[in-house]
Order: sequence, then structure tokens, then C-alpha cells
Amino acid sequence: MSNTDDKPAKGGKKGASRPFWTSKAALTGAAIGSAALAAALLYASRRKERAEKAAAKAKASDVPETD
Repeated sequence: MSNTDDKPAKGGKKGASRPFWTSKAALTGAAIGSAALAAALLYASRRKERAEKAAAKAKASDVPETD
């Protein structure tokens, strides 16, 4: 039997369990995911504000004049 820990990983140093690029890819993926989540939250809050303004405007125009 051979010990797999003695063999270097593909593209990595001896004893490394994963290649070097996987950590960079993971960080990049996390950064992109975080940016996408932030953009989605900003978009949703902007839509909510616009909907609330439109509802308030429609409600104000339904009030009859008393002059």
C-alpha cells in the first residue's frame, strides 16, 4: 500500500489537498455572489419605494374635494 499524502497534488505543493487555483476561484465566486446579492437587495428596495410612492399618490387622488 502506498500513502497518498506522499504524492504531490496536481499543480500544487507536496501535501496540498487542493490545487492553488481553487482558493482563488472560491474567493472570486464569493465576491461575485456577494455583489449580486447586494445588487438584488438594492433593486428590490428601490422597487418597493416606487410602489409605495405610487400607492400614496393614487390614494391621495381618490379623496374628493370639499370646496
